Order: sequence, then C-alpha cells, then structure tokens
Amino acid sequence: MGLTVLAVVVVLVLPFVLPPLGNQTLVRIGVYAVAILGLNVVMGYTGQVNLGQIFFLGLGAYVTAYGVTQGWNIVVVLIAACVIPGVVGLLVALAAARLGGLAIAMVTIALPIVGVPLAKRLDEFTGGSQGVSAIFSNAPDWSGLFNDQWQYYIILVVAGAGFLLARRLVRGKYGRAFSVVKNNEAVASAMGISPYWTKVLAFTIASIFGGASGFLYIAAVQYTSPETMSFGHSISLLAAMVIGGAGSIAGSLIGGAFYVLVPQLTNAIDPNLTTVTQGVLLLAVLFLLPDGLVSLPRALRRLARRRSGGAPRTGAPPGPSTTTTQNAPAQDPATDDAPETTPTREA
Repeated sequence: MGLTVLAVVVVLVLPFVLPPLGNQTLVRIGVYAVAILGLNVVMGYTGQVNLGQIFFLGLGAYVTAYGVTQGWNIVVVLIAACVIPGVVGLLVALAAARLGGLAIAMVTIALPIVGVPLAKRLDEFTGGSQGVSAIFSNAPDWSGLFNDQWQYYIILVVAGAGFLLARRLVRGKYGRAFSVVKNNEAVASAMGISPYWTKVLAFTIASIFGGASGFLYIAAVQYTSPETMSFGHSISLLAAMVIGGAGSIAGSLIGGAFYVLVPQLTNAIDPNLTTVTQGVLLLAVLFLLPDGLVSLPRALRRLARRRSGGAPRTGAPPGPSTTTTQNAPAQDPATDDAPETTPTREA
C-alpha cells in the first residue's frame, strides 16, 4: 500500500520536476502505450492477428481534430473519438472474425493501406495531404501550469483510466474467455464460449483503445495527417508490443516507452540506425525473453535461484553404509539428500 501511494505521488509531482522535453516524452509514451494496450487485448490476450491498429489511432485523431474545429465540447470529442473507431472496428470484426491466420492478417493490413489515400481524398474533413491541426490542450490561465504540464495531466487521466479498465477486463470473465479462445477454440466452444463473438469483442475493444490513443495524439501533437496511419507505424506498434510483453498490461507501457525512446536515441546517434536497432532488439527479445521485457525481473530471479540451488552442498551427511543388515529399512533414493525446492507461480 505504501509503495502504491509513493508511486501515485511521484507520478503527480513528476511534471514539475522534469524539463519540458521530458514531459513531452512522457506524453508521447502515454499516447502509444494506449494504442499498444488495445493491440495487446486482441493479440496478446486473445491471440488474433491485427496489423491495422494504427488505422484506428489515425481515425481517432481525425475525429478529434474535426470535433475541436467544429467547437464540440471536449468530453463529447473524446467519446466520439472512441465510439466511431469502435463502430468501424466492430464492422470489420464481424466480417473478419470468422477468418484466421493469413486471411485475417490481410484484412487488417488493408486498413492503413486504404486509410491513407482515403484521408487524402476526404480533404473537406481531413485537410487532405496537408493534414489538419487542432489545439485544445493548451493550459488554461486558471491552472497556473505550462502547456507541457497540462498535456501531461490530460494523458495521465485518460491513459490511466484506460489501463485500469483494461486490467479489470483481462482479470474478469472476459479475460478468461479471451485466454480460452487463444489456447483452444474447440475447448472454448465446449465450455459454452463463442470464439467468434469473443474475437469480435476483443477486436472492437482494441479499436476503441486505438481511437482513445488518437484523441491523446492530438492532445500531444495538435496536428495529424495521412502519414499518421501509415502501415510502417503499424508494424512498429506490433514490434513494440512484442518487445514490451504480449499479454501483459505493464508490457504495454514498456512497449510505449520503447516506441518513443529507441528512435530518439538512435536518431541522436545516427538516423540510419533506427530501423536496424529495432530489428536487432526485436530478435534479441524473441530469443532471450520470449515473454518480452516485462518478464526480465522474473527471468533474473529464476537465474539467481538456479545458481544458488546448483551450488555444491558442503557438510553433507555420509551415505548409508554398505554393511547394513538385511532387516534395516530401505531408504527412498528419491528423497535422499534431495534439495528442498519451493514451487514458484508464473505471473
């Protein structure tokens, strides 16, 4: 409890300690962590392919920009940015959830491929190739905050609510249904769980989170264009999810940090190294930590336990004498001098 309170205090005080660049970096991490969280629901927890999550981020960004320029209430804008991508995701899922493997991958790939030229054509709503800007996240005078601090708190409230909702979702009955469908659809059907409707639900939830991340994207960047939903960004989101940890709420936050920080670091060294570095890190994580960076503490504990348990024992009692009488009780070799182990519970 004390650590939780301390963490909350640190998160609330952090924007007053960091410079503007630090706050802006945290804001961007929150934006993409929400998008990766939605991707984790449909891929990490339900085991379905979704290569078009960036499309829903872009759609949410365009809905947000349009609502702001039309003077809508900001709460209405947030709701619209979640609902409209959710409805589009539902329609796609109704058609695609019966597919599997390569077929559903091709359907989701088509989303950003179609979305980019569509955004360029609908210039009345999207600003065409030039994009559209929308400013609603500047700090009001009564707050006494700078713009980067105000934006930090906007992302903190929306992203925090999203992570809490996702945590309750995956730990409840729907999360158990996701897990069963992921492991074996035949078993899910035998248990009375519809794999089709479970996939539809997961995909729709992922779309809603994508739309929410689009809202946060406008809050952070205050501008969007067709390039926002390009297919390359979708692949980067997928790689960030795998590196952070598929099927993990905390892994989504780590993935968001990877998505933002690694390009910043590699661009500072050599912009040509960005893609190469991401590829090398992805391969390293897949080989060394198949469950992502979120499993690193568990892997280190397991390694330390293995080393301590594998050390030679000193002062071991001597073995039984070979001159024991015929009536002596036999000793079970399975329990003789066996090291005591404690079962561990996988997270």
